Amino acid sequence: MEIRFSGSRPDTAPLTWGQRAIWDTIRKTAPDDRYFNFGRVLAVPRRARPLTVARAAEVLGALVERHGSLRTRLGRAPHGTPGTDHGWPGGAGAGGAEPWQVLATAGAVPVTVSDGDPERLRDVLAETAFDYEREWPLRVGLVVENGEVAHIVLVFCHLAADGLGAEAAVRDLRLLLLRGSLAGPPPPSPLDLARWQCSEAGRKVADAAAEHWESGYRRIPPTMFDRRVATPPGPPGPPIWRARLVSRAMDLAVQRIAAVYGTSTSTVLLTAASALAGSVTGHDVCAMLPIVGNRFRGDTATAVTTLSQEGLFVLDLHGGGFTDLLRAARPAALRAYRSAYHDPRDRDRIAGRVGRERGATIHPYCCFNDMRFADRVDASPDEPTVRRALEETTLTWPLSQERLNCRFCLHVTGEPGGLGVSLTADTRHLPRPAMERYLLDLESLLVEAAFREVLEPVG
Repeated sequence: MEIRFSGSRPDTAPLTWGQRAIWDTIRKTAPDDRYFNFGRVLAVPRRARPLTVARAAEVLGALVERHGSLRTRLGRAPHGTPGTDHGWPGGAGAGGAEPWQVLATAGAVPVTVSDGDPERLRDVLAETAFDYEREWPLRVGLVVENGEVAHIVLVFCHLAADGLGAEAAVRDLRLLLLRGSLAGPPPPSPLDLARWQCSEAGRKVADAAAEHWESGYRRIPPTMFDRRVATPPGPPGPPIWRARLVSRAMDLAVQRIAAVYGTSTSTVLLTAASALAGSVTGHDVCAMLPIVGNRFRGDTATAVTTLSQEGLFVLDLHGGGFTDLLRAARPAALRAYRSAYHDPRDRDRIAGRVGRERGATIHPYCCFNDMRFADRVDASPDEPTVRRALEETTLTWPLSQERLNCRFCLHVTGEPGGLGVSLTADTRHLPRPAMERYLLDLESLLVEAAFREVLEPVG
């Protein structure tokens, strides 16, 4: 089974800033770069049923034709492009020149047809790394029940879409199923974005972001998690582990703090996470890299591409209580969000120059990714309700692997049982018992802060 598509003429362009950032991350994580695959499951709307396999393939073909990122692979720059003549060997982890993005005009995407569980099919399709040069950046599955398609499964290569880009693709797919077509021109393609970023207007944005990175790199610790544990305690196995806490108490507490102090729940979580990271590492300045969606421009709001990048959040932890930190965090977060729309080549140059001046490699290796799509604040939960909810908290260890390009990655998700906070860390720098303690301390700090001022310095 295949999805056939035909679109605009073939074309090439340099990588966008977002593509360049994720490509660098992929190379440093390979061969465990399947870590960055992610998927979505769409239940076919009732008004679009019955849906045949053939009709589903037609609709999916229209989706791929509309969004050029879904038919864009990595390849070599055109012959004669300055600075690229030494070629690109291809494949994750390869050296040589930076690849370019290559837009195909026609092709066929393989489809897996199944009668099983759609969530399981999504996981199966996502469990192997993409071939970035030869494979289309979209994997598709159709789940058939009683002779008709009931669910459509999409698995994205992170070079083609980020979380918000995937949501845009699913929204367009639903509309195509219901209406048969989409009104208006498509949003900018990654090739359009790359050309704007290379323009004078794009360089002005990049230069402003670069100033923030340089200022921050001169005052932050060179690396947050800089102490290596010779023999990490815990069971043998790969050094990279993920601990996942699901807490309704933390969800209620964070909403209450955000409502009382007039800020977002994401800023509350970023502040608390940074304070505890400083406590664990012993640094009195915390450098955290929040993942930012970068969809501030109206024409990119619905683009199916990868725009998310890291910003630089710098928070002084000298004395004061949690309220003082939260007050300082709000403007620091805004600066971090603006710095996220940057050219990674500028950041690399700045890190190299400042690192030589300081005599140390500069990289925080400390990330924060709030993956929720909506923010809800509510000051109504009372203290007994929140404390009773602590009894429902669960902590699991869902992932381990050999390599990751970071040492501390905190992911926030909305879960049916409350707030999901996952910590993926290198146990050579943060052993498993310390990971578990960090998550439980984060929950405790936020529950306390929801009902009284935490006057003592955090940690």
